[in-house]
Amino acid sequence: MGGDVLRAGYPERGAPVRSAYLIRNGLLADAGPEATAGLRCSIGQRPCPSSFVSGRSYREVVDVLGSVLQELRFESTEYRSLRLGAPFRISFAEPGLRGVHVVVEGECDVSVPGRPPRRLRAGDLVLFPRGDAHVLHSVGSVRGPTQSGVALAMATDRGIDVRGGGAGAETVVLCGAFVVTRHDHPALAALPEIVHVREGSGPERWLAPYVDALSAEVFHGGPGSAVVMTRLSDALVARALRFHVESVQEPGLLLGLGDPYVAPALAAIHDDLAAPWTVASLAARSGVSRSVFAERFRQRVGISPGGYLLRVRMARASMLLRDEGSTLRSVATTVGYGSEAAFSAAFKRYTGTTPGLHRSVAKG
Repeated sequence: MGGDVLRAGYPERGAPVRSAYLIRNGLLADAGPEATAGLRCSIGQRPCPSSFVSGRSYREVVDVLGSVLQELRFESTEYRSLRLGAPFRISFAEPGLRGVHVVVEGECDVSVPGRPPRRLRAGDLVLFPRGDAHVLHSVGSVRGPTQSGVALAMATDRGIDVRGGGAGAETVVLCGAFVVTRHDHPALAALPEIVHVREGSGPERWLAPYVDALSAEVFHGGPGSAVVMTRLSDALVARALRFHVESVQEPGLLLGLGDPYVAPALAAIHDDLAAPWTVASLAARSGVSRSVFAERFRQRVGISPGGYLLRVRMARASMLLRDEGSTLRSVATTVGYGSEAAFSAAFKRYTGTTPGLHRSVAKG
């Protein structure tokens, strides 16, 4: 392998071969130092960060994503099976709900305001992590009257097909939703608008077993079925987001997690918010110069390293202040401030209110 070039850089410089992909598929996982010593990356022909080549950074990707999902506190709701006859137009626009849809039979289009429609076929999954309003509608130019997806679901008990639309060709969609209790977390805005996983995507064809298990619980669930569906849905959402790391193009957290020079810095931030991080120390974690790291981080995540660090610290502080057992000093220390005064000033600049007032309002 000596002398090979690992294209982990900008897309215009050639099709990227992500280290995470190689590691996950066993191509580098067991390689020793002698096998990877000559591996070089496309940015200035620098050696790849040793942590990424060894496989550590792919584990960091998974750990960061898991940490973020825990901080966001996703809570899944029940699923319903929608049997829709063409023409149909089903709207999902309820504030706070984040839709999850799996096409079981037939096909349909999904539309988001300002974007061209996407075709969904049997076995496809589509997820809206940010809760963007969207519409599922039949294929073709004929449009039926708009119906509320939530209203349809609430009108029918679980285990029975929810029927909607017209009398034409049928499409069956397994529809669910989840809510995020930490709607002020900066990672939420950094998640993609839409995640589309096509049937058979990836070498593992991982989606079908989740769909089968969810369908079984929807139609044949017994005692504890609601808990089972919640756990399955949580796993499905996490797995879809992890899959999306490999194909995402828009700036945000997932694009950053897929980058070998940004992922180690994101892992470091989420692992230890109390550390006195600087752009220079985060760049050292990533194995590139300060200027290269800062530019790459902004391009991939959509915000500067310092801006992202501040957002995560303030989000964690906001969560900790809701805990009656936490003191102002302990919160300040946990999120990387040397004094209560410095933390209070930073918190007020960021949120517009003092930590004490924020705590009082949170308590209700």
